[in-house]
Amino acid sequence: MDIIEKKPVAHELKLLKPKEIKLKLDEYVIGQEKAKKTISVAVYNHYKRIRSLTKTNSVEYSKSNVLLLGPTGSGKTLIARTLAQILDVPFAIADATTLTEAGYVGEDVENIILRLVQAADYDISRTEMGIIYVDEIDKIRKTTSNVSITRDVSGEGVQQALLKIVEGTVANVPPKGGRKHPQQEYIKVNTENILFIVGGAFVHLDKIIAKRLGKSTIGFDTSESRVFDLHETNYLLSKVEPEDLVQFGMIPEFVGRFNSIANCNELTTEDLVEILSKPKNAVVKQYQQLFEEEGIELKFTDAALVAIAEKAKLTGTGARALRMIVETLLLDLMFEAPSDPTIKEIIIDKECIQEHAPPLIKRSA
Repeated sequence: MDIIEKKPVAHELKLLKPKEIKLKLDEYVIGQEKAKKTISVAVYNHYKRIRSLTKTNSVEYSKSNVLLLGPTGSGKTLIARTLAQILDVPFAIADATTLTEAGYVGEDVENIILRLVQAADYDISRTEMGIIYVDEIDKIRKTTSNVSITRDVSGEGVQQALLKIVEGTVANVPPKGGRKHPQQEYIKVNTENILFIVGGAFVHLDKIIAKRLGKSTIGFDTSESRVFDLHETNYLLSKVEPEDLVQFGMIPEFVGRFNSIANCNELTTEDLVEILSKPKNAVVKQYQQLFEEEGIELKFTDAALVAIAEKAKLTGTGARALRMIVETLLLDLMFEAPSDPTIKEIIIDKECIQEHAPPLIKRSA
């Protein structure tokens, strides 16, 4: 591995205390208290460590990368994106599954860094203190727990390639992306101070944890497919240990680079109702603003919000489904309303969602 020269940070950081970070996250991310607390502390320590590089400390802090567990639509990406916004640092997002498609594993990993360089407008010193979020990290697990003799292109090899940039190296980034080319001038980026947050659903990890805790996943049932209820699954995932992730198929060296593990619980209907209406960027607030610009007041009854949340829950994609449901619901109104100056108020009730009934429209006299 390259020996990395530690250098002071050129840019002044917005270093917020953990409580301040969490309060800001609360404005956008509903629920997930434990995950927000864990990540706030990890991020604070990470950026405090970067600051300490300018001082002569006898103690050297290790890097705090973060692993987020949780089902689709539980807020993992939102937490990472909001963090970057709060701290005013460049942010890049990548999908681990796209890295499996490379024939030569490792060639494409540098493209994640390139996205961060682009987000920082090619300012390398800003790039080197950015945040990278890698989603679907659980999809690059090893296909077997045995050490493979041949390289596992779809799993272990990708973990090895990511490991290099996560633990800190000087990456040669092709400025235009794509495959490395002998004639290309590379951008050198030191990844030592880049904060890596990885997320994944880790389906069936709860069963591995249950086995370790001595809880039988079979119980009195003859089949092994016993399904835990929501609270039990959340409880089990909160007890995750590095050994469970290794058992799942992540390589020990990779797991070892993520010393903060946070669990994002599956969202309840109550959470989804809050997500619809409470955060600064709530879906309902956005559409109300759109209609307000046309001189129309858009109202949702409490029962309508619950009906939308219940419908989203059934899709199994969590908060992601909310916008699609509201967009579909309001499409005809958004088409007609700008051309009809008599519309003054639109009220959406639960019948509009459950029975596709038309909304109540109040017009000017």
